[in-house]
Formats: sequence, C-alpha cells, structure tokens
Amino acid sequence: MALTLMKGSEAIAEAAIRAGCRYFFGYPITPQTEIPEYMSERMPEIGGCFLQAESEVGAINMVYGAAGTGERVLTSSSSPGVSLKQEGISYIAGAQLPCVIMNVMRGGPGLGSIQAGQGDYFQATKGGGHGDYHLVVFAPASVQESIDLMSVAFDTADKYQCPVMIVADGMICQMMEPVVLPDNSGKQLPEKPWAASGHRSERKHNVINSLYLTPQALEKLVVERYQRYEIVKQNEQRAEEYLVDDADVVVVAYGASSRVSRSAVNMARKEGIKVGLVRPITLWPFPVDAVEKAVGNAKEFLCVEMSMGQMVDDVRLVVNGRRPVHFYGRTGGMIPTPAEVLEQIRKIAGGVK
Repeated sequence: MALTLMKGSEAIAEAAIRAGCRYFFGYPITPQTEIPEYMSERMPEIGGCFLQAESEVGAINMVYGAAGTGERVLTSSSSPGVSLKQEGISYIAGAQLPCVIMNVMRGGPGLGSIQAGQGDYFQATKGGGHGDYHLVVFAPASVQESIDLMSVAFDTADKYQCPVMIVADGMICQMMEPVVLPDNSGKQLPEKPWAASGHRSERKHNVINSLYLTPQALEKLVVERYQRYEIVKQNEQRAEEYLVDDADVVVVAYGASSRVSRSAVNMARKEGIKVGLVRPITLWPFPVDAVEKAVGNAKEFLCVEMSMGQMVDDVRLVVNGRRPVHFYGRTGGMIPTPAEVLEQIRKIAGGVK
C-alpha cells in the first residue's frame, strides 16, 4: 500500500468519507477547521452533503436529523464548540441514533487557548449532557490511528445504535505523518430497519424520538440501554500495553501524552528502570482489564495527561488503593516533554522497594 503524507485533520476527513460518511455538518473553530474545509470540497465530489451550520447548536441538530434517516453522518468541533453540542448529543443518545462526533481538544476552560489539550476527558466519558447515557470514546495517538479508528467508530455506532466520539488533541490533527488510506470501496454498510427514511405499506412507521411522558416507559428504555452498555464494556475495551510485563512503574497515558510517555519509558529503560506503558485507546469503556493486569506486577502507577488530572480518577478506581497512583500533567495548551516525564519516573522508581 502506498504511503501518503497528510495533515491529521485532512486525513481524518478522508477516512470518514471512505468509511461511508456522506453527511457532514459543522462550524469552524481552531484547531479543527481543516476538517470542514476538506469536507466542503470532497462531499460534492462524491454526491454527499456538506453544510456549514449557523452554529454548533445548529450543526448537532442537523446531525440528529440525518442520523435518523440511517445515513452515516459526522460532525467535528473543538472543546468549547463540543460544549455547545452537548444538549443535542444527549438528544441523539436518547433517540438511540448512530453518529460520529470528532472533538479536536484544545486548552480550556472557556475559550482557553488554541493549543493542544486533554481537558475534555470528563466531558467525553462522564456524559457531558443531561440524563443517563454514555458515548463510546476513542482516543487515537497518531494520524494513522485516527484514520483506522474512524471506520471502527462508525461501525461501533451502528452496532450499538449510539453516538461515538473520537477525541484527538490539537497536536495530532495539526501534524503531518505518512499514512495508508483504507480502500473501503466494496464495504457493505448494515441495514437499518429502524430508520425514518420513507416506507411502503409492508412496514410500520418508524418514529425517532427521545420524549417519553410515561416514566415507566422511559425507565424501561434507559435500563435496556444500560444493559447494552454492559455488553460494550465487555467487548469494546481497547488498550496498548508496552513493556508492562516486568515493569515496577507503569505509566498510563493516551493521545499525544502517550507518545511523550513512550519516549520517556524508552529513556528510563536505558537507565535500567523497569517501566512500562498502558495506553488507553478507548476512554469509554475505560480499559479496566489492561490496567488490572498491570496491577499484578506493578509497584507504582504514573498517570500523564495534558490536564490537571481527569483520567487519573479512572486509573485510581481500577487500582482501588492496592498501589500508589501518581499524577503528572501540563495544562493550558502546554505539552509535557519526555524529559519531564522521565524525571517523574525517576522520582517514583527511587522510592520503589
């Protein structure tokens, strides 16, 4: 397969098209504006629909409508823009519609900065909008993985009939890397008998809705949805384990932070420090199994994030007091360096007995 040098945001957009996406609704915001720019050129070429909405609120409600027809639809934004979409995301989750939401995270809160950040972990994994629901959340660590996970995201959304979010910090979307684009030309998309896409007399009307005036009916639906989430937890956890088997110290990091942490792990190994890395690829469901496995031999954990500490809470929930869990983070758009993470590893390893 031929390698192509592509910018992350453009590669993500092309990957969505090749995964069968034919509808894109969005609004420009740094550092993801190249995604809608790319879609505005490509969608007309393939008979798809690109529409720049009047706002992020308008865009997510357009996603709701298009997803209800059974089509594959994508929206993209960055941190404060995704905040504006939260009510619509809750509606989509309540209506049990598949779609993909791309969040190119930047520093916050508020307008924050336009630099890379990871402060949206809580927003993505703990709901963000109102009500009882979850998003499946993927966190790529490279441009190639962003491409690969886009198809997985659409397939997962269809499989479980739920919205899926991909969180990629601004660094990944603004960098250029050599990639292999998938050839999905022969891919068959699943049938969607639930869709509101017109009907003939042989089937009943399909109604897309998240309003239930009878509390018993709503409770039944929510309980059924959470039973489905348990299946997601069992089947969809993804993580990469690197040099974990003999590690005294295990670093847990995702996205760009994991790239920095991997370099620090390699540097520490050269110094004779037994350290490994668990890289969550799914943030929800959190890869409990991979972290639990590491608890067996690790003496200490270090969580590295581009935030003041959000994923560290999930790491601590899994470890459950059996090992110390340390945290190191940079925020405001600052990216930790390998040397900074190495220094943290040295401090922890120095206290390991």
